[in-house]
Amino acid sequence: MTENAQQQPPAPATDLPTQYAPADVEGTLYERWVERGYFAADATSDKPAYTIVIPPPNVTGSLHLGHAFQHTLMDALTRRKRMQGYEALWLPGMDHAGIATQNKVEQQLAEEGKSRHDLGREEFVERVWQWKEEYGGKILGQMRRLGDGVDWDRERFTMDEGLSKAVQTIFKRLYDDELIYRAERIINWCPRCLTAISDIEVEHQEDAGELVSIRYGEGEDSLVVATTRAETMLGDTAVAVHPDDERYAHLIGKLIKLPLTDRSIPVVADTHVDPEFGTGAVKVTPAHDPNDFAIGQRHDLPAMTIMDEHGVITVHGPFLGQDRFEARSAVVGALRSQGRIVAEKRPYTHSVGHCSRCKTTVEPRLSMQWWVKVGPLAQAAGDAVRDGRVRIHPEDMSKRYFDWVDNMYDWCISRQLWWGHRIPVWYGPNGETVCVGPDEQPPGTEAEGWTQDTDVLDTWFSSGLWPFSTLGWPEQTADLRKFYSTDVLLTGHDIIFFWVARMMMFGLYAMDGEVPFKTIALTGLVRDERGKKMSKSFGNVVDPLDWMDKYGSDALRFTLARGANPGTDVPIGEDWVQASRNFANKIWNATRFALMNGATVEGPLPEAAKLSATDRWILARLNETVEQVDAYYEDFQFAKLSDALFHFAWDEVFDWYVELSKTTFQAGGESAEVSRRVLGEVLDVTLRLLHPVVPFVTDTLWTTLTGGESLVIADWPTDSGFRDDVAEREIELVQQVVTEVRRFRADQGLQPGQRVPARLTLDGTVLAPHEAAIRQLLRLQPEGDGFSATATLPVAGAEVALDLSGVIDIAAERKRLAKDLAAAEKEKAQATAKLGNEAFLAKAPDQVVDKIRGRLTKADEDIARIAAQLDRLPKA
Repeated sequence: MTENAQQQPPAPATDLPTQYAPADVEGTLYERWVERGYFAADATSDKPAYTIVIPPPNVTGSLHLGHAFQHTLMDALTRRKRMQGYEALWLPGMDHAGIATQNKVEQQLAEEGKSRHDLGREEFVERVWQWKEEYGGKILGQMRRLGDGVDWDRERFTMDEGLSKAVQTIFKRLYDDELIYRAERIINWCPRCLTAISDIEVEHQEDAGELVSIRYGEGEDSLVVATTRAETMLGDTAVAVHPDDERYAHLIGKLIKLPLTDRSIPVVADTHVDPEFGTGAVKVTPAHDPNDFAIGQRHDLPAMTIMDEHGVITVHGPFLGQDRFEARSAVVGALRSQGRIVAEKRPYTHSVGHCSRCKTTVEPRLSMQWWVKVGPLAQAAGDAVRDGRVRIHPEDMSKRYFDWVDNMYDWCISRQLWWGHRIPVWYGPNGETVCVGPDEQPPGTEAEGWTQDTDVLDTWFSSGLWPFSTLGWPEQTADLRKFYSTDVLLTGHDIIFFWVARMMMFGLYAMDGEVPFKTIALTGLVRDERGKKMSKSFGNVVDPLDWMDKYGSDALRFTLARGANPGTDVPIGEDWVQASRNFANKIWNATRFALMNGATVEGPLPEAAKLSATDRWILARLNETVEQVDAYYEDFQFAKLSDALFHFAWDEVFDWYVELSKTTFQAGGESAEVSRRVLGEVLDVTLRLLHPVVPFVTDTLWTTLTGGESLVIADWPTDSGFRDDVAEREIELVQQVVTEVRRFRADQGLQPGQRVPARLTLDGTVLAPHEAAIRQLLRLQPEGDGFSATATLPVAGAEVALDLSGVIDIAAERKRLAKDLAAAEKEKAQATAKLGNEAFLAKAPDQVVDKIRGRLTKADEDIARIAAQLDRLPKA
């Protein structure tokens, strides 16, 4: 190549539009990824496996910010591992969501003037399946919009044939091992949904109620109890006191008259009672309170159910047929008329459980249900974390996990619904009970007197099998052998008790002690920009699709990832998403500029001897960033890795390296060719590093830059080990000079593009080779004839002399600064006077005094700054 040819800048070569339009890119690009099978995992591959199964969203659900948050993080983990050479499987699916889905269809029927009972069980279940096919799974399409790199060929549903077989199989095994049993216990009952509900389906909120104190018994043989649920006294079968409470020692073992009834009930001694709380005496209603039920068990007390499944009073007498809340007022009124009310407190605010689906107040109720004996299962789940087979991240969340699994109560798994996995137990005409496995026939027909249990299983029962049922268990499939145990369970810390623990118990039990996942990575919850919980009642709920429409999916993903500190709640506001959109635009524009200036990935990197200090600096920083990002990924520090990439890409690559290289590109020659190759390398690696979090814009730019097929299947960058402390110190000095002079220019009111004559004294410093770049960055012209230095800045061992004559009105600038200085000195004098006034200091609140001290500090800073600006101006 001739010298003249080397001097010619390359012709612009880019197919990129001048502006990035996410809507024109994202949908088409995602479908291309799916069609080419990039997300499909191969169970026969020799690559090491990496598996994440998606926490299955409800079939009734739609994408909310919490989903978008966790999906972004799971997608980033999976994409990176795929690029690292793993056979990466991110398995999608949905949960049948028993109560929620049944409610949806029942609402639909109500609009037709029907109930599920009008249809019958079989026809109703068929109707639910029809609803699922027509309306269910909306969230799956939204996942595509977000860019979820899941293997759609492996999509599962908790009610599909394979998972249903898994449910029946494990139920049978647990039943045969006497770890599933049927018993009458207290459960959470929803009088609207007419079913038992799990603890996680109960939402507690502060309600205004009434606390009444009621006298039981007469004279010296009486005592006072307090309650917020007066109607339940109709089912009292005892009053309990602490055995060491001398106030009631004479009553223990005696019978006292229960008001409004013709019954007498015993006074029992139980250590559960706190003698310091209230009167030290508590009413005992075993059929309507879990603590009372336990007391009743210890003292062999009868349990009287006083209301039906709708919450209607069933006890004969004046309250028969009344709703529980109607009866509450009526009972208090009757007690008041008899002089039994000792005290009333209203309103009395207390925590009340509500059904999360319909918001009905939950009723504790004695009911015959199916239960899992969790003792040995929970012990195994705790041991797996204690012995290190499973890691909880962040580690301080382990305590919450142990608090739960070490103190777990038996789990009520039956639900009085029609939609779900029906309990595989049959009852015979002579009292027989037979549990039927998936490959077994029922023991008899209905005509012969055999009936199947009418209840279905708690949704959490089937979702507890998710890590292995989705891979084909109980069959020993190739998927199960390849991809189990899964690597990471990434989920919110709010369901560590209800879902995580259940998967641990079932996984260890079904898979012979092999853990369901190696790491539990717990996230916080997404909140609004003020840190407030998102709620429809607060009016601060955001539809993530709105932000994706407005700013692009990459912008939403990057915002969520940048806020993701392990186990910590994530505030998010629209301004932050807009800033992430600006970052995506910056990546686009910088890459487009690089392509138009000949950046290339062709051929090997030039040897170090041919690299400029600027080239060596950016390559060193690039490798340090690779090392840093890898470490953050391994520690699930998504916020830190996103922040590191943001500042490396924007600050160091785009704002410094690209700008410093412009003079090199303009000069041409071999140095320009070297820098073009270095810039190509830096962009190549930077786009790879960014891809797992912002996949759309990076893949579009990378394929244009490199001609490669797709970043989805490209290699993950590795740290080459290249470091250059000398070059890093040299560029730091360049940055100091540019930063200091820019600050001075801004102080003098110069426009960023305004050119100023300057003399740079760089000889004998490492800055000398960078003079052209420094001048270009600072808009500094050569001295020229008649140059007169009106301001001189010593910085980084060099000297920059500026001629501001003709550029600014020095006299006017001096006048302006003198006025600002006088104002700052007046502020200082006032603050000093107040702080020197002992009478003022003695009376003023601390916050007022602190505010004045802050004013004094700022005044001192302003005086020093303005004085320095005046000193730098030429003398009049």
